[in-house]
Amino acid sequence: MIYKERTYRNSVAVHDLVSFYVSIRETDLYIAADQDLSELALASVIKHRNYLESYIQRHPTFLRSLVPVPEDQFAPVMVRDMIEAGIGAQVGPMAAVAGAIAQFVSNDLLCHCENVIVENGGDIFMKTYTERRVSIFAGESPLSQKVVLRITPSEMPLGICTSSATVGPSLSFGRADAVCVLSQSASLADAAASRIGNQVKKPGDIKKALNLGSKIPGLIGIVIIMGKTMGAWGNIQFCD
Repeated sequence: MIYKERTYRNSVAVHDLVSFYVSIRETDLYIAADQDLSELALASVIKHRNYLESYIQRHPTFLRSLVPVPEDQFAPVMVRDMIEAGIGAQVGPMAAVAGAIAQFVSNDLLCHCENVIVENGGDIFMKTYTERRVSIFAGESPLSQKVVLRITPSEMPLGICTSSATVGPSLSFGRADAVCVLSQSASLADAAASRIGNQVKKPGDIKKALNLGSKIPGLIGIVIIMGKTMGAWGNIQFCD
């Protein structure tokens, strides 16, 4: 999810790593790593955006589709990953774009350091050797940033992606304040968060949305917040 004031970035702030920002058009990354790798991160973003934009020029339906598109073995690797995520979650491939960029930039940086966290519009990919705590930003919900996840090193690398119908311009057909999904694939977590969020139009829908999400292969955990109501599924550790 994207929020203009970026207050959600308090949920991933770290003090034992070097933090920096990289921004190119729609891509606005907060990154924490062992050292300042901003130049490498910028080059990585440019590379993956160029691959994606070139592919969209040749396949314009990729950008607009709200349903899965066919696999393409000749597509760039990140594009193939987005297509697979869309198929897995049964949504269009662009539903995975923020998570995919976070993951692929992280992977590039991990060639130069051991600890990396990349946050892209509320979607996170992380691999560190230290336990992390991540709070869930849920807009005006009274539960916003009060629900905190404990992420252990053994669970990483991990994607933690959040979709919201009440925060930012992201397309959602539901009304949830936050649908947070955990998966080792940030692309899949991002796409699945969109699919699950589409099902939540009232608090009573949370249970069926969790049931739907539990059937998407590759998901580790789900948290849904709508107003004062919350539901969770999977292997999730909450902090006291």
